[in-house]
Amino acid sequence: MNAMLHATLHDLGPVLALILFGFLPNEVWRLVGLMLVRGLDEKSQIIVWVRAVATAMLAGVMAQLILSTSGPLAGIPVGVRVGAAALGFVAFMAARRSVFVGVLTGEVVVLLGTYLFAA
Repeated sequence: MNAMLHATLHDLGPVLALILFGFLPNEVWRLVGLMLVRGLDEKSQIIVWVRAVATAMLAGVMAQLILSTSGPLAGIPVGVRVGAAALGFVAFMAARRSVFVGVLTGEVVVLLGTYLFAA
């Protein structure tokens, strides 16, 4: 019993580290941001600019992940990655801008495409 508990805690180590050092520090800044933006006009020029910069940065990261990737993702054909992004976007728009539906669709297309076309 004690060995099984030790093995379970050992397996949880990376997950706990991810939560402690990855999730929690980011969550603190999200909460600070939420407190700071109270009362700001959503249509003000600075907010529109910040949203545009954030969208451009996200598009750049996605382009890098799709077109010049490494690791296990590099084993997935480029056409599958591009098609997954395109179909994910179409699903996002069709589902009234639902991020969940867009991401889920992209993931399903990547998985199916990898199964069908990866060597």
